Amino acid sequence: MSQFWNAWNKRKDRLRNQTLEQHANKSMDSVKDSPVTSVLEDNIVLIEQQFGKSDDLVVRRFQITTGKDAAVIFLDGMVDRNVISDFVIRSLTTENVTYLSPASNELETTNQLRQIVRNILSGNSVLFIDGSTEVYLINSRGWDRRSVMEPQTESVVRGPRDGFTETLSVNAALIRFRLKDPNLRVKHLIVGQRTQTDVFVMHIDGVAHPPIVEEVIRRIENLNLDAILETGYIEQMIQDHRYSPFPQIQNTERPDKIVANLLEGKVAILVDGTPFVLIAPAVLSQFYQSPEDYYERFYIASLIRFIRVISILIALLLPSLYIAFSSFHPEMIPSRLVIAMAAGRSTVPFPSLVEAMFMEIAIEILREASVRLPGPIGPTIGIVGALVVGEAAVSAGLVSPVMVIIVAVTTIGSFASPSYSAAIAIRMLRFPVMFMAGLFGLYGIMLFIIVMLVHLSSIKSFGVPYLSPISPLNLMGMRDLFLRFPHHLMKLRPSMFRVHDKIRMREDDQS
Repeated sequence: MSQFWNAWNKRKDRLRNQTLEQHANKSMDSVKDSPVTSVLEDNIVLIEQQFGKSDDLVVRRFQITTGKDAAVIFLDGMVDRNVISDFVIRSLTTENVTYLSPASNELETTNQLRQIVRNILSGNSVLFIDGSTEVYLINSRGWDRRSVMEPQTESVVRGPRDGFTETLSVNAALIRFRLKDPNLRVKHLIVGQRTQTDVFVMHIDGVAHPPIVEEVIRRIENLNLDAILETGYIEQMIQDHRYSPFPQIQNTERPDKIVANLLEGKVAILVDGTPFVLIAPAVLSQFYQSPEDYYERFYIASLIRFIRVISILIALLLPSLYIAFSSFHPEMIPSRLVIAMAAGRSTVPFPSLVEAMFMEIAIEILREASVRLPGPIGPTIGIVGALVVGEAAVSAGLVSPVMVIIVAVTTIGSFASPSYSAAIAIRMLRFPVMFMAGLFGLYGIMLFIIVMLVHLSSIKSFGVPYLSPISPLNLMGMRDLFLRFPHHLMKLRPSMFRVHDKIRMREDDQS
């Protein structure tokens, strides 16, 4: 039977790969990789055919000082018209200039149609001159873009307040601004058959483990997708365990966080059109850590980090513990508390599991509604809605007052996680552990925890164990796990990422 399923899976994978290959070839055949001619009008017609004579394709014809006809072609709304008027047309029509000299990244030449079409789609303009097969690619991008602002999803208590934008070059510059290291390497990739999205893969040469960098690049290059509209597309496709609820690649809007992870030997993935940057590989511990942990004194940072860990455990286990104790183990609760809980539940017609499920689902609906509503209204609806629903449910006898308190503390605890994707995983796992507690009590909770730990122990992110430095045990890495040791005691980089330059604080650098 197993041989049959193995053969079936191999056949399914083969058919899928053939379909993806045919789709990729079809997309690439839409633009032929052929040289243009020396006849201006023929080239203009060729470009117009590629764009289907789209109305936003602008062709500006003019005559240069030598009497030859020329034309600049670009997409309306994606270029800076001042660059085209002043740098190109005016210089070729009013000065004694017969050609433009390619210089730096502002001007390049080519005669390949595919490269010309890609540059037009990227917001550049192209210059054709009659009688010449060389086409000038002019960097004239000038669409409206969002300025650098404070991150919207990661609040900053102490630290830099600039966040990434939707422009790839700006994001790379924000990293370069902080990391003035000539060993910082940038690999440019183009992903998406139709969107042709620009992607930067950044790492520090001499620090990052080369096989990890190569594996990240290989997985991105092998993506066969029509579109890459956000880093979430790449994150879901290149992670090791796609069906795990735990995120194996971290995302952030903060440049300082990216720089700190690059210095630990990790890889950053930047995608044009989104302010979220990916960090790979990722381990579980970094999802409850924050850049502020390293800006504050070590004992303050350790206390805050410990509070975060407790909050995450509360968000995961508190409702299930209430269900287990009230349904299966009331003898473990102090007698006065048992009497108070029994008095509160005297009018509740449902078992504690149904009661907890009802309240948790109601809170999740309110939380999602508050996110989707406009900014000023959302938080108000969330707070008022929770108060109204909780009070009404208690007054109607549907839930007990203790359950309202349990759910409120659980919700607050889930907000303490610095990572939204990690908090989502905890919110998802809260329901199955409640179900296990309703069936088997504390034994069900322990069984769920064991299964979860086994799953976490089996996960790897680009070859790095997900529970590092706990499993496998790394005493040096434990100095920056639940507590944060002083900087002068963390002289070495985390060895779990197999960094080459292991020393980050030299003996002569200490004060």
